[in-house]
Amino acid sequence: MAGHRSPKAPGKPTPAERVLGPFTRFAELESSGGILLVACALIAMIWANSPWAEGYFELWHTYLGVFIGDKADPVFKMNMSLGHWINDGLMAIFFFLVGLEIKREVMVGELASFRKASLPLMAALGGVILPALIYFAFNPSGEAARGWGIPMATDIAFALGILALLGSRVPIGLKVFLTALAIADDIMAVLVIAVFYTTELQVNYLLGCGAVMFGLWLFSMIKLRSIVPYFLLGAILWYLMYKSGVHATIAGILVAMMIPAKPRIGAKAFTELTQDLIEVFSGEVDDDEPMPGAHRAVPELGARIEQVDTPLHRIERVLHPWVAFFIMPVFALANAGVAFGGSASGLGSPVVLGVSLGLVAGKFFGIWGFAWLSVKLNFASLPKGVNWQMLRGTAMLGGIGFTMSLFVANLAFGEDSFLGQSKIGILAGSLVAAVVGLLVLKSSLHKAQREEATSP
Repeated sequence: MAGHRSPKAPGKPTPAERVLGPFTRFAELESSGGILLVACALIAMIWANSPWAEGYFELWHTYLGVFIGDKADPVFKMNMSLGHWINDGLMAIFFFLVGLEIKREVMVGELASFRKASLPLMAALGGVILPALIYFAFNPSGEAARGWGIPMATDIAFALGILALLGSRVPIGLKVFLTALAIADDIMAVLVIAVFYTTELQVNYLLGCGAVMFGLWLFSMIKLRSIVPYFLLGAILWYLMYKSGVHATIAGILVAMMIPAKPRIGAKAFTELTQDLIEVFSGEVDDDEPMPGAHRAVPELGARIEQVDTPLHRIERVLHPWVAFFIMPVFALANAGVAFGGSASGLGSPVVLGVSLGLVAGKFFGIWGFAWLSVKLNFASLPKGVNWQMLRGTAMLGGIGFTMSLFVANLAFGEDSFLGQSKIGILAGSLVAAVVGLLVLKSSLHKAQREEATSP
């Protein structure tokens, strides 16, 4: 007779679920946000080409101001169009979240060691260099050459959304690789924005930025865990960065780097401190109803949980829904609208070709080629359960540039006529990359399933 096996505690996660759970929840959230992102992009395109198109463009040029003091002679004033509030203000929060993700991945994630980081880093490097070269091949000089950074970025929400369409058949290693690739890609995109898309610098405001960063660094050094002081100084940094000539969204990245990422107490101490409280709670339960002593243990247990949690993870959890379901869709609604009738003559222009081919061909050959090279040179290895055909499909998904590409296009061209052409290139290239990437991945997963089913 087999020995009696005690049942697992209800809801208790397995070791694999504990490791992969946060990533899985993150991927699900990004995928859901991607659906809303697509919907808002479609609405923007239909609206911009409808009889109400004039209202669409006027809406984003509506000016909104913030005044302190007398409106005629205010102590403080900021007056920007709605489009600028979205692109400079809301997107700073988006970049703040990107910064938190970068810090997490570098400290404890897929970029935490050379061996783990080498494959996505090399792939991201190729996915930055080759698209820029292809764009330059079509636009070697003049004002159009400023758009070389447009086809460099990968939109993680769209890319993970495509993977979600394929369901549980997608190996977790492939999702991890794509996420790490997109985050490494974001690091390079942020550097490009900071260095190459900065206007004339104002030294006095930059000095102010330095003073605020010193304050944030002090908060980090003393391990201040309250979020409010970071956000207050972050708002000041955003304003100073905006006035300095460096794009204001960079403030989001800088503040994120200062957010504490370590818990106040370690896992072992947490286990020891909570064990007594759990025993108190268990001893004060009668017929599944907690007694007064159990209720007193609950706040203490909550305090211990907060101590083992980190400010970085706490902020990520709060911000993810706002970014995925509000900020990015609003950005898409404000920036994806392009009047195709007015841009029809530019469909074959060097800007459209440079952006679209940069996203489709440049991203694919750059990501896949550099990944192949790093494996062949033994710098890295393919993730578990992932073959080269799957990686080719994922490399094609890297050409979905949408959000970041639109953002860089606004920095590169502003209100210039090239902006509309670059948007057409982004939309066309991202659509082709999404469809082809989905088909290649679907085929490779079917093939892998057939081989697994027929193997002895």
